Formats: sequence, C-alpha cells, structure tokens
Amino acid sequence: MSGNRTFTMIKPDAVESNNIGNITQMISDAGFTIKAMKLTQLSKDQAQEFYEVHKERPFYGELVEYMTSGPIVAAVLEKENAVADFRALIGSTDPAEAAAGTIRKKYAESKGRNAVHGSDSDENAEIESNFHFNESELV
Repeated sequence: MSGNRTFTMIKPDAVESNNIGNITQMISDAGFTIKAMKLTQLSKDQAQEFYEVHKERPFYGELVEYMTSGPIVAAVLEKENAVADFRALIGSTDPAEAAAGTIRKKYAESKGRNAVHGSDSDENAEIESNFHFNESELV
C-alpha cells in the first residue's frame, strides 16, 4: 500500500444514525478516492478476529458486541499520506476532545460509539483492507 491507502469502517452507530452519506462526503471533500466500499455486518467471529489486538483490554468484549450490533460500511481509501491524513480527518477517539470539523466531532456519540475506524499505520491499513476485501475488489 506504500502510504497511499488506508482502511476505514463507518461503525454501527453512524450507520444507524443515517450518516453514511455525510461521512463519505467528508472523505471525498478531503481528497480521498474510495477504491472499494461495501455495507456488511460483522459476525462475532469476524469482530473478534479484527480486534484481536485488543483482546487483553477491558473493553474488548464490549467492542466486539458493539461492532456486531448492526451493519458497518468497510472502505479502502486512497490519497497521498493516506493514514495520517485520514487520522486527522476523523479526529480524536473521544469526540469531546476531537477538533472542530472532524468526523468524530460531528458524528460520534461517545468515545465507545465513535462513528468511524481508521487504520493507525500503513501496515495495519493493508492488513485491515485485506481482511475485508480481496485484491479483485480493489479498483
């Protein structure tokens, strides 16, 4: 992915609040190209595998339950410096601390229901993208 792709999920709270269009518009307005996108529902096994890095954390069970509570939108985004630029666009995990104009400031309900996921490194962007999409699905 060499720094120009990242992965995101629009989480169940933002899908339920009907903010898919608003969030994808912000992504597009920020200069990202959507290379792959799909509406899907994570099974418990999929959510446990995706968030395995957090398995020992006290919030792991709650996170898995939340991420399986409704549909999500998985997407691969492309832009120069994609990971860092997308992390800036989504804002702090806690919407109360997120900068004005960020996705989480506008659409997150709380630290636990924070509207979107964004990869934290180029390596994880590739792993997470490959978790949700096969190579033929990436345009």
